[in-house]
Amino acid sequence: MRNILILGASGQVAAHARRALLAETDNQLTLFVRHPEKLGAVDPLREKVVVGDALSLADLFRAMAGVDLVYANLGGEDIEFQSANVVTAMLQLHIPRLIWISTLGIYDEVPGEFGRYNKAYLGKGGDHSYLETYRRAALTVSESDLDSTILRPAWLTNRDDVDYELTDKGEPFKGTVVSRRSVGELVARIIQNPDAYVDRSLGVSKPHTAGDRPRLYA
Repeated sequence: MRNILILGASGQVAAHARRALLAETDNQLTLFVRHPEKLGAVDPLREKVVVGDALSLADLFRAMAGVDLVYANLGGEDIEFQSANVVTAMLQLHIPRLIWISTLGIYDEVPGEFGRYNKAYLGKGGDHSYLETYRRAALTVSESDLDSTILRPAWLTNRDDVDYELTDKGEPFKGTVVSRRSVGELVARIIQNPDAYVDRSLGVSKPHTAGDRPRLYA
C-alpha cells in the first residue's frame, strides 16, 4: 500500500484517476485542493483531504508528508511557478516519482492545419501564452532530478470511453481529442506501474481523430 498525493484533486481528469485507484488498488490517496467543496464524495477510509495552494511551499510540504508518489493535475496562468514549487518540495522531501499533466503543442509537435489551429488558439500572448507557460512548466519538471512522466493530452472531451494512443516527445502528435476518462485511467495505470514511462513526455490522443479542428464529438 502506498500513499498517492493528487495535486488539483478536484479536477475532472483527477476524478477519473481517483475512481480507478479506489477500485483497482489499496493505495491511500491524499487529495490536495484549494476548494474542497468541489471534490464531491470522499472515502474517509482511503482518502485524506488537504486544503492548500501549490503556490505555497509550506502547503506542499504539509501535503507531501509520508507520500510515495505525486500526481499533479494543476493548471492556470501561474503553472510555471507551481511546477517549480512542486519540484522543490519533492526533491527536499526525497519523493522521486512525479506524473505531470501538461498539454499538446508545447514542443510545436502538432503537425498540419490542426497544429496551426492549436498554436493560434493556445499560443496567443507570446511568452505569456497558455502554450508557453505550460512549456516552461514542463521544462522545469523534465530538467529536474525527479523520475517524471509528462502527459500531453489532446483537446479533452467528456465522452465515457477509454481509448487512447501515445506518442513520444520528438514524434508528431496524433489525433485531435481524447476523453478525460482516458487520461485519468492512464494516470491510474502509471501509478500502479510506476516504473513505466519514466523520464518520458507522452502525447495522449484518441485514435482516428485526426483533422483540421478538434473532433469534439468523435
